[in-house]
Amino acid sequence: QVQPVESGGGLVQAGGSLRLSCVAAGRTFSSYAMGWFRETPGEEREFVAAVNWNGERTYYADSVKGRFTISREHAENTVYLQMNSLKPEDTAVYFCAASMYGSPTFRREDYAYWGQGTQVTVSS
Repeated sequence: QVQPVESGGGLVQAGGSLRLSCVAAGRTFSSYAMGWFRETPGEEREFVAAVNWNGERTYYADSVKGRFTISREHAENTVYLQMNSLKPEDTAVYFCAASMYGSPTFRREDYAYWGQGTQVTVSS
């Protein structure tokens, strides 16, 4: 079992950067793909980015491609989301999730373990 815990959210001006971290306690961290999703009030939780079990393959939503980078450090049981060139429409609660599979996917139902979320607010 894996329990993700996010950190690194905050308030930033448009054009700025933030790095989110997700520590996923559990001895099987290295076996699973990891993903980031985000949610705004009244909207469904949407896929942002995912990385496969060994960090060699990544997958991004079109809306963040070229601006966000997902990576993982097995020694630290941590997944990162580097967010650059932030826009007001990136404002959301960001969730880290551990997949049931080794390959990265965009489907919420493929992720079994979820963190509590961290707020990211981008001002214009």
